[in-house]
Amino acid sequence: MERVIFYLMDKSSGEDSIPPSAGPSRIPFFCASRVITALLVVFLLFNPLSALAFDLESRVKEFTLDNGLKVLFLERKGAPIFAAHMAFKVGSVEELAGHTGAAHMLEHMLFKGTTRIGTTDWGKEEPLLEKVDSIGEQLDIAVREGKDQNTIENLRAELNKALEEEKKYIAPESYSKIYAAEGGVGHNAGTSWDTTTYIIRLPSNKFELWARLEADRLENAVLREYYAERDVVLEELRRSYENNPDGKLFERFMATAYTTHPYGRPVIGLGPDISLLSISEVKRFLNAWYVPNNAVIAIVGDLKFEEVQSVITKYFGFIPSRPLPERVVAVEPPQQAERRVDVEFDASPTLMMGFHKPNAPHADDYVFSVIDSILTLGRTGRMDRSLAQKKKVALSVGSFVAPGDRYPNMFIISAEPRPPHSTRDVEKAVWEELERLKTAPVSKKELEKVVNNMEADYVRQLQSHYGMARLLTHYQVVTGDWRDIIKEMEKIKAVTPEDIQRVAGKYFTRDNLTVGSIVRDK
Repeated sequence: MERVIFYLMDKSSGEDSIPPSAGPSRIPFFCASRVITALLVVFLLFNPLSALAFDLESRVKEFTLDNGLKVLFLERKGAPIFAAHMAFKVGSVEELAGHTGAAHMLEHMLFKGTTRIGTTDWGKEEPLLEKVDSIGEQLDIAVREGKDQNTIENLRAELNKALEEEKKYIAPESYSKIYAAEGGVGHNAGTSWDTTTYIIRLPSNKFELWARLEADRLENAVLREYYAERDVVLEELRRSYENNPDGKLFERFMATAYTTHPYGRPVIGLGPDISLLSISEVKRFLNAWYVPNNAVIAIVGDLKFEEVQSVITKYFGFIPSRPLPERVVAVEPPQQAERRVDVEFDASPTLMMGFHKPNAPHADDYVFSVIDSILTLGRTGRMDRSLAQKKKVALSVGSFVAPGDRYPNMFIISAEPRPPHSTRDVEKAVWEELERLKTAPVSKKELEKVVNNMEADYVRQLQSHYGMARLLTHYQVVTGDWRDIIKEMEKIKAVTPEDIQRVAGKYFTRDNLTVGSIVRDK
């Protein structure tokens, strides 16, 4: 089974980059994924990798430093490289009201360097940066309080002058230059509702370099060039949401589906919040959540456990732990009636239908994983065969779970109508397939085929160093135990036709439905 993990990616990624952004990529992504899975089934069933998948428990080694930092390691001999993922259990759900976007903004800022990286002379730069931050805060307050234009323009001129003075000591893109010079690939980071993750692949003989750089980033981060980066994020917001039909639909859809829980807010934040998001709030977020006792590191590759343990202890061991803030996240009340939202855009019509559901470890979550594959397993999935091939009302159809995994989430079906059919025509056809799940049990043959494909998909994710490290950190952070990678597959294999009928009847109801549609501008 492939679990889609949504991240808002930033820096350029390598060939194994985390899948897609916070908005829904066009539906074919999901369909293509399933098609690839089907083609891999026969190969993987006879490949030694399938044995590897079920031997994880004995091969993954772990240790926890005295400061609470959790480390997972999987040795893989072969090419002399390793993948490193460092994940923090903090995402946009931890943001305070009025300060949305802080998690993603901080992720951007942690590419700006430290007291050692990104500066030509920290001693001279530090007082200039303090001056920049002070004037910037005054300017934000003046704008927020509606001060007169003259006051605002004077502060803006002061800020620009201070920025020019500090700029003399800034060494831009230092991390990227260092990693690229040492053979690094896929230096990247991603923020989701649930987590924030920093990733890279490097030659094995650069492991100590990685540990030194990342420990320094955790302990001595300097948030320089903040105001320029805030403008970059605002442009990203316009490009990914305001001027992108899929992004805009996804934002409006989630805001409609969630009335209370922060899953209803976009990871990137809300425009008015970002435009005046203070650097003091981003620093508070950094100091509150970026501590070793809130982090997990996964290392996968051609290294020895003794070396990994020794080097990580040397560079991360002295960073002090701190008490974490209380995680106060509002509880979404049960939905009582159908909700609908239309987004007007000069783009192809698109339909999204979502149903609230529990997250893991609730037993019904694993049933939804099976339903997902039954409905949209590429060209052989029920939805594609019915809506695209037989009735010809849709060009494509897919399904996925979003937005996160730490709290109750949604099962979402997305489809693009085939002209001249409308989103209403597609919705009607989707309902017919959902009702079929309720009334007719899935045959044992179909269920066996689906589970076999999910198992092959699961094995496929374990092949690359990157994919393995991603799963290890994700499950350790989200569920608290990386072994749930294995347990999840066992629970999926135990799903019965009766489970599927029961879950379909319980959750696929009109009162639990949110519908979002892209309709052309009038």
